[in-house]
Amino acid sequence: MKQRHPSVPVITVDGPSGSGKGTVCRLLARSVGWNLLDSGALYRLVGLAARNHGVDMDNHPALEVLAGHLDVQFQTGGDEGDLRIVLEGEDVTQSVRTEEVGALASRVAAVGAVRDALLARQRAFRVLPGLVADGRDMGTVVFPDAELKVFLTASAEERAARRYRQLIATGDAVSLPRLVSDIEARDRRDTERAVAPLRPAADAVELDTTGMGITEVFDHLMRFARERGLA
Repeated sequence: MKQRHPSVPVITVDGPSGSGKGTVCRLLARSVGWNLLDSGALYRLVGLAARNHGVDMDNHPALEVLAGHLDVQFQTGGDEGDLRIVLEGEDVTQSVRTEEVGALASRVAAVGAVRDALLARQRAFRVLPGLVADGRDMGTVVFPDAELKVFLTASAEERAARRYRQLIATGDAVSLPRLVSDIEARDRRDTERAVAPLRPAADAVELDTTGMGITEVFDHLMRFARERGLA
């Protein structure tokens, strides 16, 4: 049985959508051999479950119930440690990453009762040998005592271009100007919400990834980790 304890080391990587934190966190966790928490997936899953069950985004008590009883499994496998997400028995690995579900996640994340319901579930990922936590309030709320806190950002245009390339590669017809507008709107929701707004922790290392490839971002994070004796 893996040990859950506050002394288990944690690296938090926060930042807005498209800053590169998801990909770099998977690489970092694999490199140092630690566990991975994709907290954004939990909020996306609550949004997806709400849509599937016909729950209105303004029905906060119902959203709280969904968050507290989320029937989800995170399954890893394959040579690359690929993540498979199963919600209520259905493989939602692809659908949970759509722009529509991302917008739902941003809305449910602003509900304090939902965040409270997911807090204990997120902290339960803190098991030996260590945890890499990817999200928006990992360093400020969920793991404020983390050994290393990183805050990634990039311009809205850069983040939209990254998302555009991802969607085009999967055959989705998307508008780049629309993606920029959607990202700017989501940034406003995330930074201006009353509960756990998106912001860097006071002791976070901030890194602007505009113009960087994922390898360069990964190299920066590995250097930060080595400087703290975590890698």
